[in-house]
Amino acid sequence: MSEVIPLGAWVDHGVHYLLDHDAKTFDTIGKVIESFAAAVEHGLQAVPMWALMAFFVGIGLWRVGWRFALFTLAALLLIYGTGFWDQMVITLGLTLSSTVISLVLGVPLGISMAKSRTVEMIVRPVLDLMQTMPAFVYLIPAAMLFGLGRVPGILSTVIFAMPPAVRLTALGIKHVNREIVEAGQAFGCTPWQLLYKVQFPNALPSIMTGVNQTIMMALSMVIIASMVGAGGLGNDVLASIQRLDIGLGFESGMSVVMLAIILDRITESFGRAPGKARAPLFAGLRNALKVRREPAAQHG
Repeated sequence: MSEVIPLGAWVDHGVHYLLDHDAKTFDTIGKVIESFAAAVEHGLQAVPMWALMAFFVGIGLWRVGWRFALFTLAALLLIYGTGFWDQMVITLGLTLSSTVISLVLGVPLGISMAKSRTVEMIVRPVLDLMQTMPAFVYLIPAAMLFGLGRVPGILSTVIFAMPPAVRLTALGIKHVNREIVEAGQAFGCTPWQLLYKVQFPNALPSIMTGVNQTIMMALSMVIIASMVGAGGLGNDVLASIQRLDIGLGFESGMSVVMLAIILDRITESFGRAPGKARAPLFAGLRNALKVRREPAAQHG
């Protein structure tokens, strides 16, 4: 079958041109990303298992409730008991590194989209491409430009996971009540003050939803990124496929599922409305204290 438009050949020549002329630039970028990812991973590995477990259980109790805290404890004990704790920590480090880079790039881009129609017209097709292109395709140029290891895995994950942060940030900024914005302008807010003191706080639930979706997509992609040597639970999933080992695949897959549920519920809680920002347990304690104080005030 002859190609009328050799698009693939053009892309291939473009990647090789970058390799031939800008190798030092990519080496520098790779070293920065590698240093950052290594720092995050080593920081997590330095935390004792019980302390990291206590952190997740505690934040689950604070943000979601005691039932979720019990689930978190059981899930983390299951991961530890099946021998995947170290791999889970590596996967968590890769996910957090990719998420931080995605948000650092995606949130300002989303704000720019909300402020400028020209930027939106340019960026939206790019986001469509990033979201719909098969995830495996990102691994090829990333591995060619940066070699094997964490760096191509993180970069391909950033490309795959960043669009929700951009889109939902732009959506949140756009849908801030116009009357609130006009009130800020009437009080003499500069454009930067209007953004950070009025629009950004009111758009925070939408932005946090974007953060939640970015984390979920990053976690799914870092598993695929094991194909280029990213490491973590993805290595065990890949090994189970290569060996047709159902038990290994189930155990490593369950570890991914448990981690995904924990991260999803915790980050989702930060996107709730202010009145629903705390777990039911703490809300119940506050209500009980109020009930006790009111009769005391009446008797006084």
